[in-house]
Amino acid sequence: MTVKRGVNDDEIGDVIRHGQSFACVRGVTLQPIQNAGRVEAYDAAKHRLTVSELRRRIAEQSGVFTPADVLPVPCNPDTLAMAYALRGPDGLVPLTRYLDAATLLAGDRSTIVFEGDPALKAAVFNLFSTNHSPESQSNCLSELLCCLPKIDAPRLSYRDVFRVLIVQFMDAQSLDIRALKKSCIHIAQADGRMVPFEAYNIFYRDERQAELAAIRAEIDAQREQRLHIRPKVVPLVRA
Repeated sequence: MTVKRGVNDDEIGDVIRHGQSFACVRGVTLQPIQNAGRVEAYDAAKHRLTVSELRRRIAEQSGVFTPADVLPVPCNPDTLAMAYALRGPDGLVPLTRYLDAATLLAGDRSTIVFEGDPALKAAVFNLFSTNHSPESQSNCLSELLCCLPKIDAPRLSYRDVFRVLIVQFMDAQSLDIRALKKSCIHIAQADGRMVPFEAYNIFYRDERQAELAAIRAEIDAQREQRLHIRPKVVPLVRA
């Protein structure tokens, strides 16, 4: 679901509840609008939403999740956030509130080990990977629950899982090189290059690749010109 401020950002809770009402629906993905594709009359000051703003709307409208339940996804915490829940007889039971956000953000460089349990830390990272198949996702969730004895859950399958994912794509105005380098979503090029999705939208989609090539050629020509222009040497004259 693409979310645009003032258009449908008050429908997030209804969409989550609607998805939850179908056993075949495993989650909802929310994508704040960016200046790309078929967008019309876009005004960033009026229509843009941040990940934090979407987290608050999920908490305000869902009746299930709190902002603390929507945790950053380790591969790119600036642009991705996720809440996991289990389907129960009385509705959704948020799971991510039992996890430590610092563990997700710190990665392998961290000395923080949640509850002193390396197995739990590994299970958290595996669960929040974005490349799961249905089977691997439920397996990772089962492994995580084994590390959390406070949560009593039966043998899980994919149908027991419901997640809400925020995926924020950048445009030319919001482009962040640091976040771009951590992008989890790529477009494969014919020559084998893997281009981050946001970079593809800005520089490579449709006619933009030709424009990029022209800009690169102009920059190369200017650089060559500077290399061939020798600086004028002014002799020093002592008084």
